[in-house]
Amino acid sequence: MIGNPITQLEQITINNKSKSFLKEIAKWAFFLSILGFIGIAFLVILALFSNLIFATIQQAQPQAFPIDLGMTMTITYLFLGVIYFFPVYYLMKFSTKMKKALASKNDETLADAFELLKSHYKFIGVFTIILLSLYVMLIVVTLISGSIF
Repeated sequence: MIGNPITQLEQITINNKSKSFLKEIAKWAFFLSILGFIGIAFLVILALFSNLIFATIQQAQPQAFPIDLGMTMTITYLFLGVIYFFPVYYLMKFSTKMKKALASKNDETLADAFELLKSHYKFIGVFTIILLSLYVMLIVVTLISGSIF
């Protein structure tokens, strides 16, 4: 007797080939998350020094920057660091949970790992939609302002 598709999916098994692929995915995810955290550290360092850099430039040429560009860049870099933190964190947690799930053969830990991977991709997807929307709005505003002047 053949069960319905939901029952069949609930009883999926991971064979050795799939297990080796998941181990490799977990290793690469860990590597990429480490690089992500290094990138976040550089953003924070750049945020801390951008105020000093732009203040020095502004003192040399006060008319070049009518606004306090240093503080603006500091806030921007810190904001980007915070935004970038979440997908990198989800990727790191996915990697550690996946390694743990494969070592312990625990279905619940495996499900937790996949939930973290889902969160990673969901965050990236929503962020991409937001950026694409901003690009479209920027293009429309540029076209409208170009036709006005």
